[in-house]
Amino acid sequence: MYKLRDYLTSIVGLTAEDVFSEELYCTECNLEETFHTNLMQESLAAYSYTLVCQGWLHLTYHGREMTLQPGDLYIYSPGFQVNILKGSEDYRSICLIADELITLESPYVWNIIRTAYYPISEIGQPVVRLSESEARHLWRRMKEITDYLSSFHRFKDDCLRTLYTLFLLDLRNMMEQSIGTYQTSERTTALFINFMRLLPHHFVEHHDIKFYADQLHVTPTHLSRIVRQVTQRTVIDYINQMLLMESSWLLKTTHLSLAAIAERLHFADQSSFSKFFQRMKGISPKQFRSTHLLFQ
Repeated sequence: MYKLRDYLTSIVGLTAEDVFSEELYCTECNLEETFHTNLMQESLAAYSYTLVCQGWLHLTYHGREMTLQPGDLYIYSPGFQVNILKGSEDYRSICLIADELITLESPYVWNIIRTAYYPISEIGQPVVRLSESEARHLWRRMKEITDYLSSFHRFKDDCLRTLYTLFLLDLRNMMEQSIGTYQTSERTTALFINFMRLLPHHFVEHHDIKFYADQLHVTPTHLSRIVRQVTQRTVIDYINQMLLMESSWLLKTTHLSLAAIAERLHFADQSSFSKFFQRMKGISPKQFRSTHLLFQ
């Protein structure tokens, strides 16, 4: 899958020297740039927070249609399918992206996960509707991050992590004031976080629930129930989506044969991989590669 650096160089078009951080990226987007960056959603292992400043954007999120308006904060978590359908010509937003693996290893992971999944687990959608003052406050936080990214501050990485934490704490405070207290217990969230930490390291070799349940010392049934409670999705959904993201990335960025990709991702054979991809994506891997290959 794309890590943040891969995304910035391959999709955004930055040079290696222009990538100021491998952990965070923040930028303002118009409609054309938003459509362009949507190319990464199938393959980018990152969390993103998009604050709509002007206009509107219509998209599908994991099969559900929604329209984003000014003051909406849309939160993307790795493994969810997103497709932008249309938007207004005057659409403007600011987007903060945080690399997944670095995020999950940070000491602030609790706040990150609780904040990222709160709208999904508590209100069933990935959008937080902010007041005008709340939106203005988060916009200023994101602009601070943008300014530090291009600075020559001696302690820039530490400053960026601190600003990201402040952003998350501010957002979490806004959520709890508007929505109320968490319905999901801390113990439940802790188990989900530990599952999410395991998944990026093992999904290629292990496609079954039992492996993850054994690692977490719970039953497969209990793990399935917890994951569904937090995100309204199943463990298999997560494993399959990670496999889809990885296979999409390999089809886009390499010339590996379908048989080689199937072997790398531990499918039984090429036929099993092709059937999986067709079922998940709606087209064959060969057709997908013919229209999405980034490097000819």
